[in-house]
Amino acid sequence: MLRARKSAVGWAVALALTAAGLTPASPAVARPQPVPTIDWRPCAADTSAECGTLSLPVDWNRPRGERFDLSLARRVADPATREGALVFGPGGPGDSGVDRVVNGSSRFSADLRARFDIVSFDPRGTGGSRPVVCARDLLARQPQLIADQAQFDAVLANNALLRADCRARTGALYDHVDTTSAARDLDAVRAALGERQLTFHGSSYGTLLGQRYAELYPDRVRAMVLEATMDHSVGTRAFLDSQAVTAEGAFDEFLAWCARSADCVLHSRDVRAIWAGLHARAERGSLTDPDRAGAALAPFELSRLAHKKLYDTWRWPGLAEWIVRLEGTATTPSAPALADEAVAPYPFAVFCQDWSLPVRDYSEYVGHLRRAARLAPDLRYPPALFALVTCLGTPTPVGNPQHRLRVHTDVPLLLAATVHDPATGYDWARNVARQLGRHGAVLTYQGWGHGSYSSSPCVQRAVDSYLIGQVVPARGASCPAVEPEL
Repeated sequence: MLRARKSAVGWAVALALTAAGLTPASPAVARPQPVPTIDWRPCAADTSAECGTLSLPVDWNRPRGERFDLSLARRVADPATREGALVFGPGGPGDSGVDRVVNGSSRFSADLRARFDIVSFDPRGTGGSRPVVCARDLLARQPQLIADQAQFDAVLANNALLRADCRARTGALYDHVDTTSAARDLDAVRAALGERQLTFHGSSYGTLLGQRYAELYPDRVRAMVLEATMDHSVGTRAFLDSQAVTAEGAFDEFLAWCARSADCVLHSRDVRAIWAGLHARAERGSLTDPDRAGAALAPFELSRLAHKKLYDTWRWPGLAEWIVRLEGTATTPSAPALADEAVAPYPFAVFCQDWSLPVRDYSEYVGHLRRAARLAPDLRYPPALFALVTCLGTPTPVGNPQHRLRVHTDVPLLLAATVHDPATGYDWARNVARQLGRHGAVLTYQGWGHGSYSSSPCVQRAVDSYLIGQVVPARGASCPAVEPEL
């Protein structure tokens, strides 16, 4: 049941104060503040979309301090059918919401696009929103895997240098790219759009943004879809283990498809044995990447690239073909070419401010490696292992540490979860649903891929019905798998 609306005057004052980051000290000193606006103009890349910026505080605890410009884009709905704005929370971390609107807003149905302006943004510290930048040579020193205690110590030292370098090049924003800060940005976007309540669809890492917003502003949530949900309550071991099991399960599903489908170029072959041979070559340093001019493929990179190709079922035939091409590589690995630029953007900085994943020493680290290899004997290295290396030594507490969700919205959040998601496992969605209780509902897609709205017409219909009419799917709602269409 939705709460009664405030009076128009009271809402306008509250909206203005919220957007300005202020609260009245007393009725006598409360003053309506102008609501920040977005100066929308045709986007340079596609004039049928509109781009703009919104000036926001770097530090929401100092709303009158330094500011930065948040970069946004939108596609407006037909005025005859428009009902409001739908804000999309991009994944990554580091994906561009601006690019999603300008080049990929068709991921949403024609019905949604007719009823809602589709709006998104580059989260603070990424893309066009004052990106975190760092010295390229320091970034290049980060190993994919740590080999011994000496290298463990070297990573700790280099990460400290990297944090100082990123801070010096980026400015004060570097220390405020956490998702709690981004959630406050999101509420300012809602206010600037003139929306009394937020209609939101977050994908993958964007689900953290939605979860945090719902915690901070439960009465401002009109409808919220969390597609491919992340569980922001787990520690180091649970984070790694769940990622390892999830990735291995997706690889098993790929192998099963290859065995039953003549569209797989490895059909009728022992793909698992072929893959084991490729891993052995990567361990020996004799495996090269056919897509990168003979560059060496280390074991972690081999697993990472395969994992990315599991994200969409339409990529599965290409994954099989890539494995065939890897089999045939016999050239001597060459050193990777170095980029000329001295600095590079570093959107992953947000992760280290959202997650505390401490590792005491190399002994503990290698224990994680061995356990991951047991849980995922084919892929062996879950992508999260690189997050441990990247964030090693990050000072605590982080800006937005893991915790159990505390959400009390009027309309339940809708979790669109895929059983065989290779990146954000189904177990994460179930755990988040348990934390939400009656404030959450799960829509299960029985198929494959990282996300489900674009791959399942059944999921799309249910999500649209929820976003448009706030119709919550029945408990245990499920959509059947859609076999890969090639």
